Amino acid sequence: MKHSRSPECEVLFPVGLTSGDFSFGGGSSGRSMDSRAGLAATPGALPYYVAFSQLLGLTVVAMTGAWLGLYRGGIAWEGALQFNVHPLSMVIGLIFLQGDALLVYRVFRNETKRTTKVLHGLLHVFALVIALVGVVAVFDYHRKKGYADLYSLHSWCGLLVLVLYFVQWLVGLSFFLFPGASFSLRSRYRPQHVFFGAAIFLLSVGTALLGLKEALLFKLGAKYSTFEAEGVLANVLGLLLVGFGVTVLYILTRSDWKRPPQAEEQALSMDFKTLTEGDSPGSQ
Repeated sequence: MKHSRSPECEVLFPVGLTSGDFSFGGGSSGRSMDSRAGLAATPGALPYYVAFSQLLGLTVVAMTGAWLGLYRGGIAWEGALQFNVHPLSMVIGLIFLQGDALLVYRVFRNETKRTTKVLHGLLHVFALVIALVGVVAVFDYHRKKGYADLYSLHSWCGLLVLVLYFVQWLVGLSFFLFPGASFSLRSRYRPQHVFFGAAIFLLSVGTALLGLKEALLFKLGAKYSTFEAEGVLANVLGLLLVGFGVTVLYILTRSDWKRPPQAEEQALSMDFKTLTEGDSPGSQ
């Protein structure tokens, strides 16, 4: 029986995944099929790009900590150093962990789909919790110092990112991790989930750049144009942020690097097509 691929097949792959080629000949062993799937699941350049993204991401986190330690006095929850919790938390949560959550479906290519989905969701949870710590820190610091809230472009973009991120995670959890949503509804929502995931990540990087520039102007003022050491370090940090964001998006947009479906996932998709089209196994 020959099946053609239908839109419903896509619902099993909620992060922009498409199926690869599989052979189900009667003379092929399970081991040889797994071998072919493994080869298809490991594009030659992908591990290097993923490793490069992690190097950039960890460097961004380390350099953010170095910037705050060398030029801003360090980090503490009380006193003047409480503000510094904010940039470090946002970089760890909404930049590094969010980027890694987006890469889960490219990196873990042979694990079961449900396991990969759970890891994807958990990374987003950790990112959201850490980001909320950063938001609480900055609002509490402003309250103690009597500073105004939510007047800058950075704060407006940051609030937008946080709201969109929470809604995206909540809707994605409802649609893809739990079986309550129908297959057709998942299929219709999937392109929006993929688009907004990438868009929120891009907006997070842009918001971090706005916050970095704002922090430099507040402290350095006119000295910023004299190539102060802090300004140079922060500019390099900004370039690394851009590099991490571009690398993650490049990995995500390479269609030939998408996670191929496992044999059982493709079989389930075909069975669902048969049921929804009213066919029977012997009808073709």
